[in-house]
Amino acid sequence: MPISVAIADSQYLIRVGLTHLLNTREEIEVVGDAPNKQSLYALLENRQPDVLIFDYNKPKSFDKRDLSKVREISPKTRILIISADDNKDSIYSVLEMGVNSFLTKECDEEEIVQAIQATSRGEKFFCSKVLDYLLEKSFGNEPEPCTAIPLTIREIEIVRLVAEGKTAKEISDELSISTHTIYTHRKNIMKKLGFSTSSELVLFAVRNGILDSSNTNT
Repeated sequence: MPISVAIADSQYLIRVGLTHLLNTREEIEVVGDAPNKQSLYALLENRQPDVLIFDYNKPKSFDKRDLSKVREISPKTRILIISADDNKDSIYSVLEMGVNSFLTKECDEEEIVQAIQATSRGEKFFCSKVLDYLLEKSFGNEPEPCTAIPLTIREIEIVRLVAEGKTAKEISDELSISTHTIYTHRKNIMKKLGFSTSSELVLFAVRNGILDSSNTNT
């Protein structure tokens, strides 16, 4: 089954260009596009796509608040942001809302396709520019107090693998433990750290030196 993709962007040329590009790929099927939130909501209700490509930085058509509505209408749809937004605070706030992946509009065809494939699997995919912003936020000029990480060695290992974008099945195979155990560990980790989204876990891994940036999807 191909990955079903919907595109939400107020710019006609962006929608047409992405549709043309993605329709050349056998593993991807574009099921519709939307120029504004009303048409997006209708599209999601009718098609429930695997992945939504979304640009929130369009004040007259879309904004960050639409992310919550997207999840309400189509909870299984995973979100890939492709935006020209270069405001770091705005990007941070979107990532903290739990979007799966984030690319800038400077990214090329292969990067877009790889991001769609990773996002459809529930993995994280950040382009190098966005990852640089994350690293800058995590390793800013302000020194942070040295605090102990309240996780076991096994939990830290799982955090690293999750932050690298590995699925529960891939982590299970690598660590030779059941996927049920992986989900249990992940639930306990999130509870210990007081997190609710995978983006928070990625930031935690970067901030605490758990994640090797050379192993991330960029």
